[in-house]
Amino acid sequence: MTRMLLVVFIGLITIAAPALADESTVRQLVEARFAAKVDGVAKAGYGGLYEVRLGDTLVYTDEKVNFLLVGSLIDAKTRENITDTRKEKLAQVNFGDLPLEAAVKIVRGSGKSVFAVFADPNCTFCKRFERDLATLQDVTIYTFLYPILDSGNGGDSMRKSKAIWCSKDRAKAWLDLMLKNVSPIMAGNCDTTVLQRNLNLGQKLGIQGTPTSFAVSGQRIVGARFPELRKAIEVANK
Repeated sequence: MTRMLLVVFIGLITIAAPALADESTVRQLVEARFAAKVDGVAKAGYGGLYEVRLGDTLVYTDEKVNFLLVGSLIDAKTRENITDTRKEKLAQVNFGDLPLEAAVKIVRGSGKSVFAVFADPNCTFCKRFERDLATLQDVTIYTFLYPILDSGNGGDSMRKSKAIWCSKDRAKAWLDLMLKNVSPIMAGNCDTTVLQRNLNLGQKLGIQGTPTSFAVSGQRIVGARFPELRKAIEVANK
């Protein structure tokens, strides 16, 4: 949809819907008409539109759900992609709520810059990302072992995760695997229920792939996007 058509669309909705409904009514209408589970509804603040969250997807509708806009909502004055900005906001977490005791802790230098990473020991992109992370100084990295690749490798991700968690030096075992391709050896029995809790947490946070990182600001960075993570660290240190 072009920007001109989007402006016209919003204008039509503004004319057609002089009175605003409440969010619960919009939710009920969307679920009834589209047989879809609605995760949230909020006033968009543009042209009488309502923002409707369907999982990771944002769509927009009018108060009576007569129209449905699928795609990006653009502010014609600032040219800001409102949809992308809103998605980034919704993807953030409260960093303080992360159970850091359930992660492998790696400290370099002063450790003043803190962030968290969810990673699978068999993830190729995670290994590449770890090489980038190795160039950072004065950082504290909390790595949540997140073995989500087990469906296709016979449980090897979980096996390696358990071996790393039960190692005397978890940080060394993780780095040896990711940077040197040295598989961890199970040092003995230990409580590995933390790994299932990590999987449950990741599912709750909507983490569908690895690596996924979180800056202390709560910003979510999906994929091995090292420049973006480094920028987030720099912003946090200002």
